[in-house]
Amino acid sequence: MKYIGWLAIVPLIGMFLGPICHNASTPFILGMPFILGWIVVWIVITSAVMAVIYRLDPARGQADEEGPR
Repeated sequence: MKYIGWLAIVPLIGMFLGPICHNASTPFILGMPFILGWIVVWIVITSAVMAVIYRLDPARGQADEEGPR
C-alpha cells in the first residue's frame, strides 16, 4: 500500500499526453474543441483519482483512530 501515491501521476500523464498526441480542433467533446474537452475530462478524472488515494491511504485510518490532539 505504500505505492498508492504513485497513482497521482496518472492524471498528470493524461493531461500532458493527450494534447501532444492529438492536436486538432475539429473533433468536439461536449461542444468544446478536443484539447479543451480532454483537459476538462482529466480534471474530473483527477478528482476521482484523488478520492481513491484518500480512501486507500493507510495514514488516514491511523489519524482517525488516534483522535484529536
